[in-house]
Parts: sequence; structure tokens; C-alpha cells
Amino acid sequence: MSNQTIYLPNYTVGADAYDKIAYITAPYGKKAVVVGGEIAMSKARQALSNSVENTAITLLGFLWYGGNATMENVQRLQADPLVQQADMIFAVGGGRACDTLKVLGALLDKPVFTFPTLASNCAACTSLSVMYHEDGSFKDYAYQNHPPLHTFINTQIIAESPVSLFWAGIGDALSKEYEVAYCCRDKQLSHLPQLGLGIAKTCTAPLLKHAKKALADCRSHRVSAELEEVVLDIIMLTGIVSNCTVHISDQIAPADQYYYNSSLAHCVYYGSSLIPACESHLHGEIVAFGVLCLLKYDANDTEFNRILAFNKSLGLPITLADIDLTTDDLPIIADKAASVIEWRHAPGTPTKEKFIEAIVETDRLGQLAK
Repeated sequence: MSNQTIYLPNYTVGADAYDKIAYITAPYGKKAVVVGGEIAMSKARQALSNSVENTAITLLGFLWYGGNATMENVQRLQADPLVQQADMIFAVGGGRACDTLKVLGALLDKPVFTFPTLASNCAACTSLSVMYHEDGSFKDYAYQNHPPLHTFINTQIIAESPVSLFWAGIGDALSKEYEVAYCCRDKQLSHLPQLGLGIAKTCTAPLLKHAKKALADCRSHRVSAELEEVVLDIIMLTGIVSNCTVHISDQIAPADQYYYNSSLAHCVYYGSSLIPACESHLHGEIVAFGVLCLLKYDANDTEFNRILAFNKSLGLPITLADIDLTTDDLPIIADKAASVIEWRHAPGTPTKEKFIEAIVETDRLGQLAK
């Protein structure tokens, strides 16, 4: 095995998390450019500005990241004078903003600090980016050699974020334990993925216990213990797992690379990204349905029934119609699924026929549960 350097995410959480910005970022320079989503930056701008007032840190300016995680947006930002002048990049917003700026930081060899303004996925602390074509369809993954240097989780800003995105984030986090456990099956795991598997097994319980209360608190824009637990589950628990279960980069020998981070639930999402009728549905929303499909594919009826009831209780999808798909779309979804890395690392030899059968059966049982 080649030499390994292990990086795990660092983070600060709380309604006053930004108070630590100057102290934590100071060793990396004095000039930061803030880049992110337009709404996200409007929510965080005052708190960010206040946090560096009377410190050695200067915010050079606020730039829109472009609206999607594409290489075209990365290249546009790479040429921006403020980005070129900056010592470090402050990435503000959701998953696609963070993913774009992690790629940008890697290309420029500049430190990236992330400021998630909503809890919809774990992109703020992972060392990979999900990249898309300009038409919005999934393109591929981009791998970084380490995660962002620090993640600042302002729970008050997240409590004021759209509840629909928080709801979808719960659906995305729901996949982590089931996908990692499924993908690691029958593998000889070394230290790091074994650690990731162990942490993955802690991801489901907080969601089942706290999600309903956390969603109610988000609707009321109230920071609570339950909201913080679910936020940390979505952003940090699943993100730490990702950093342990993905080991792919140009600095790692091919024989030592592995991908145990996600599986067939995300295959449903990547396939659905090709279906125009599904475009209005959120990533985590579709993944939540994909979790049911994975459990049905794996003939895990006990967990299938438990998650079916959970999804129904929160209004997460349990049928194809819930995400505007039909059985006519399934061959397209299966073809795309069979082309992604998750398919290649699934245990056994997955088949498109069995994958489609699992989706159809999930839809049938979901309809019966309505």
C-alpha cells in the first residue's frame, strides 16, 4: 500500500460560529474573497463582515459562483481578479456552491473555508465535488486531496433557510448508513474505510429520532438541540464518512483507490437527472426514494418498512409519481445508473433488470402505503 495522508474535517457549530473566523483563518493569509449563491451571501454577508471587523482579515468582495457546479463556472471564477488576489476562498451557500469552490481552490492551490447556509448535504466538508453539465445533468466527480480547511456552521442562518431544502437534506443523509454498509459488504476494509463504516452506522438514528422536531423548528426559524443534531448529521456525520470511504485522487496508486461512499440510492438520482419532468425535485428528495429502492434491491424488508414509514411521516417520496417519474423512464435511469462509479463498486454483479424490478416494487408498495 502506498503512503497515506489522512485529512478529516474540522468545524465550528453554533449561532455564533462566525466569531471564530479570524482566529481560525489567520494562519492562511489576510485577504479572502467570498464566493457563493446570491441568496446565501445575502443571508450571511452581514455576519461575515461583522466577524472580521477590527481583525487582520479583509474581505475583498462578494462574487456569485454561477448557479451550478460546472467546470465553466470554475474557469470563469479562476480568471476573476478578486479570486486571483485572494489568499483564501470563503465558500458560502449550498452543495453546488461549495463543490464549485472546492474545485477552484484545488486548481489555484488556495485554501478553502466553507460556510453552509443550509443543511441539504455534506458538500461543505468533503473532498469530492459532484459536477454537472451546463444542461443540469450529472457529469462526474472531481476529487480533491483534502477537504476544506474548516467549516463554519451558523445554526441561526440555517434555521432561517428554506424548510424544503432542510427536508431534502434529511432525505440525502438518510442514504449514508444504508449505502455505505451495502457497498462495504464482503470487502476487506483497511483502517480508514472501516472507520467510515463505523461512523456511517451512527447516521440514521438521529434522523429518525429528531427530524420531525427539527423540521418544525426550521419552520419557526428557531435554533434548538434537535435542529443542531440533525444539521450536524446532514453536514458533518455524513461528510466525515465520505472523507473516510472515498480514496481516489491523482496522488493515490490505482491499486489503493476505492469508493465505498454511496451506492444504488444515488444511482436512482443520477439516472433521474436525465428526465426533464424530474428537474423540479431536489437531490435529497430523490435520494430518499432511492434509499427505498436500494433496500428493496437488497431484500431488506425490515429496514424497507421502517424507512417507508419514516418517509411517509415526513412527506418524503415513496412512489415514482411523488418525483414525477413513470415506469417508462426506468430504462433511461437504469442505463445512466450502470455508467456511474457507484454501480461498479456495488457488491456482487448488479443488473439493470433487477434494479428496475426493485424500483417498480418500491413504487407498488409505496402506492399501497398511501
